[in-house]
Amino acid sequence: MNSYQRTMARLAGEPVDRLPAQPILMLLAAKLIGRTYADYVRDYRVCAQGQLNLVEQFGVDMVSLCSDPWREAGDCGTELTFFDAQPPAARQHLLADKSALAQLRMPDPATGPRMGDRINGVRLLREQVGGEVPVLGWVEGPMAEAADLRGLNAILEDLLLDQPFTHDLMNFATEMEVRFAQAQVAAGADMVGIGDAAASLISPELYVRFVLPGEQRLAQAIHEAGAKVRLHICGKTNHLLQHMAKVGADQVELDYPADLTKARAAVGPDVCLLGNMDPVRVVEQGTPEQIKQACAQCHQAAGERYILAAGCEVPPGTPLENVRAMFEYAASTT
Repeated sequence: MNSYQRTMARLAGEPVDRLPAQPILMLLAAKLIGRTYADYVRDYRVCAQGQLNLVEQFGVDMVSLCSDPWREAGDCGTELTFFDAQPPAARQHLLADKSALAQLRMPDPATGPRMGDRINGVRLLREQVGGEVPVLGWVEGPMAEAADLRGLNAILEDLLLDQPFTHDLMNFATEMEVRFAQAQVAAGADMVGIGDAAASLISPELYVRFVLPGEQRLAQAIHEAGAKVRLHICGKTNHLLQHMAKVGADQVELDYPADLTKARAAVGPDVCLLGNMDPVRVVEQGTPEQIKQACAQCHQAAGERYILAAGCEVPPGTPLENVRAMFEYAASTT
């Protein structure tokens, strides 16, 4: 089986030759090819080179265009600062004055410099490994994008104090992400990740009212475009698991504070789970043997329909023998 066949079989609940391994590798991917992270997030050719190197070095079962959360906000007009060894950051949030939402124009993913760069990356990776290794596109979820445009503290206050504005912003974000996701699928993405990190910070009631509808709309649009859906919400999501199960994702990726056993009970037997080793204390700071033990524990907790991954991004300082340990475990089991 190649990586594409292995991944699609696992998603369908069919037999595989070995456990698929798809940890998030971004800063480390740039480091391994001797490029800065500023280069990695600004030039799709560098991103593609980094991902293809991971396939060669470790046999990773997916190449990913996930790099930073500022593609969409950047094309809306947010000014960004880029760094050599960390993700970019906003100089000022575009909707610090929320009245600016009424004048905010919806960017075109195809012509936006940052969204267009990711689309070009999807196209290039599809040309290089399409049909052999699945290509993962990426968009921000409605809560994460609202936080990028408005500011995290501000949107958390808006959820309680200005709910009409919050609905308008979530609707804007969702429509923008639908267009971006569809453009990536058209360019050749086999799957699109929805990263909604900030959603773990809100209550189930607020999640159901303001965030879940947008995530569902995104998942439906991705499926209708012909691709699979991967949902990732950073942080502790135990309080949201029963609602995350309603998004309609093919894969649910869990950060290390979440409970894999509870997640399996919430999403049922037909959804593939990923995660959720502690990226720092286990993957970066543990021994190869400890990492393999953690892999086995996650695998057992998640059950058969599981893909190996850390809880979130593998830190760039992780020893290469620790990275290899994850793939060695994956190669040893189904």
